[in-house]
Amino acid sequence: MGEGTVSDFSAFFALAEPRLRRAFVSAYGGERGREATAEALAWAWEHWSEVEAMDNPIGYLFRVGRSRTRGRRYRVLFQRADGGDQWFEPRLGDALAALTERQRLAVGLVHGYGWTLREVADVCGLRVTTVQNHLERGTARLRALLGVSEDV
Repeated sequence: MGEGTVSDFSAFFALAEPRLRRAFVSAYGGERGREATAEALAWAWEHWSEVEAMDNPIGYLFRVGRSRTRGRRYRVLFQRADGGDQWFEPRLGDALAALTERQRLAVGLVHGYGWTLREVADVCGLRVTTVQNHLERGTARLRALLGVSEDV
C-alpha cells in the first residue's frame, strides 16, 4: 500500500471506528461489539480499494462485522458496575438485553449517543421509517419493563 493510501485509510479509520464500535456495542454488548468492530475494520484494511469506492462504507462494514461474528456464541451482557451511587437505573441492563437486536441498536444509538434516525439507518442499511419503528417499539418496551410512564 502506498503512503497516500495508508493516510487515506487512517483518516477513514478515525471516522469509522467510533461509529462502528458504538453501533456494535449497542447491538451486541461489549465483548462481541468490540470483536465485530475489529473484524469489520480488519476486513476494510484488507479490501481498502473496494471500501474507499463505496457510497456507504460504514454501513457495509456494519454488515461485515455482524456476519463475521455471527456464528460465535455470545450472551449480551450489560452488567452493573460495582460501586456507590447509581448513575443509571439498576434494571436497565436486563431491560436492554430483553429488547430485540434492532430495538437495542436503535435505542442505544439514538438515546444513548444522540445519533439521528438517518445516521442509524445508514449504518444499519435500513430505511429511516424502519429505524423509527424499532426505536418506538424498543422505547415502549423499555418503559413497560422498567415500569416508567410516558409522563415522567
